[in-house]
Amino acid sequence: MTTRRFAATVRAGARGRVFVPVPFDPDQVWGSKPRHHVTGTVNEIRIRGVVEKFGADLGVVLGAAWRRDNGLAPGDHVEVALAPEGPQRDDLADDIASALDANPAAAAFFDSLAQFYRRAYLRWVDGTKNRPELRATRIAEMIDLLAAGLKERPKA
Repeated sequence: MTTRRFAATVRAGARGRVFVPVPFDPDQVWGSKPRHHVTGTVNEIRIRGVVEKFGADLGVVLGAAWRRDNGLAPGDHVEVALAPEGPQRDDLADDIASALDANPAAAAFFDSLAQFYRRAYLRWVDGTKNRPELRATRIAEMIDLLAAGLKERPKA
């Protein structure tokens, strides 16, 4: 996935929130998803967040502690670089990608998850390297759990 670079002016939002407006539609650039978890930089300082709606605009929230530590306030001009966070559908093994393609509900939920949850599922499936006969079973179970809307598999 490509990193998008742009200049923006930090804005104030409702309820005291402060955000960096995103001047493009992430669904068109990175593919349609319920939520776009992103990573990147604001003035070359690392940031992670979610692209959210702010009225008619899209943006990434700058938390109070992050702003305090980095000296940003509404009205400041910033240079931004954003990219999708974590493993994306294009990065997945063919068998996992095919299983997600076959179940749109599971795929949409997987795409909406934060990288922590996506990676946990993928590590669990990849944990079958010494027992390849178990891989297909785990992929099927992962798809069922995702389709049911579970962020992580239940503890055994």
